[in-house]
Amino acid sequence: MSDPSVPAAKTANKTGERPYHQYPFYSPRFWHGMLPMAWLGLLRQGRCRVHPTRWTVLIGVSFATLFNLLFAGIQKLCFFRRQRNAELHGAPVFIIGHWRSGTTLLHELMVRDERLSSPSTFQCFAPSHFLATEWFFRRFANWLLPGKRPMDDMAAGWDRPQEDEFALLTLGLPSPYRRIAFPNDGPIDLDYLSFDGVAEQDVNRWLKTLRRFLLNVSIATGRPLVIKSPTHTGRIAYLAKEFPDAKFIHITRDPRALYPSTCRLWKSLDEVQALQKPNHDNIGAYVIECFERMYAAFHEGRKTVSEDRLIDIRYEDLIADPVEMLRMIYTTLHLSDFDSVEPIIKQWVEIEHKGYQTNQLQLDSDADAEIHSHWETYFKRYGYE
Repeated sequence: MSDPSVPAAKTANKTGERPYHQYPFYSPRFWHGMLPMAWLGLLRQGRCRVHPTRWTVLIGVSFATLFNLLFAGIQKLCFFRRQRNAELHGAPVFIIGHWRSGTTLLHELMVRDERLSSPSTFQCFAPSHFLATEWFFRRFANWLLPGKRPMDDMAAGWDRPQEDEFALLTLGLPSPYRRIAFPNDGPIDLDYLSFDGVAEQDVNRWLKTLRRFLLNVSIATGRPLVIKSPTHTGRIAYLAKEFPDAKFIHITRDPRALYPSTCRLWKSLDEVQALQKPNHDNIGAYVIECFERMYAAFHEGRKTVSEDRLIDIRYEDLIADPVEMLRMIYTTLHLSDFDSVEPIIKQWVEIEHKGYQTNQLQLDSDADAEIHSHWETYFKRYGYE
């Protein structure tokens, strides 16, 4: 639960805020990819208090879990040998940083390099059977997803790069994202932002499941993986130990933009994904607490990671000159030759991403003072004072 000592910060001023993009009623929710036991565990967590307006989601997911169970069995039969012999194709690259700090933009840029790959939206949606079914959904079911994400102008689609945290959530692991199902009940699994207080056997189970999912993705792609999840930020020490050759790109952004944008993110996800009718209470306090937990763990954990495996960049520098920022990342982390991919990155920036607009959100003076108080170390360390 939220720390009662953290005051509830005010949400962003509505001035200049655009409405959410429509998310059709027939589009799948996170929970549609779950197996029966994971789904029952989620319902048990919320004591089955599903709002009547969400009963259609409840019924749809319940039927979908049976489909998932069937095709999970088919995948196991058809891919058993390949799964047993699977290995990662090179060192993974983890993109970390707070929500709304530019991790998605950086992820999209890096996977323009065809020598790299990433977990796709469908793979994270259906982690138990995507090896057997992804081809069908990519070819015949793209219509199920809207063209853009609800909270911003980033494109959506089964083939778009996605956060692996959603795969772990769907597989039934503890995750802070479980809050989205029953947001009015308050935060859950916040200790999994840093693993502080989590039993060693539970951490090992979590890491083993992550590795198994990434190995399955490697079977599908056959290339090194670029992995992006804000939730991994405070887990850096554990990830660096589990994947000894992994590289990390940490991106920061002005907290005065991060805070209102993250409040908007959680509100939009709650509206679309929740099994309750969300009241959006205490969103500000939740954003502050998550930030403090993940960055306390990150600043401690990064001490265990050598300098040649970790680079810090700023969102403001990334959008000012994406090509040069990518060049610096490739050079610093010794990823591969950048010259060969530079024309592709330029084309994507100049054509595909040209019309993208960030949400124009504002803080009132009380919220501004509050985040300065709670996030003072971040302001100073990353040059946002």
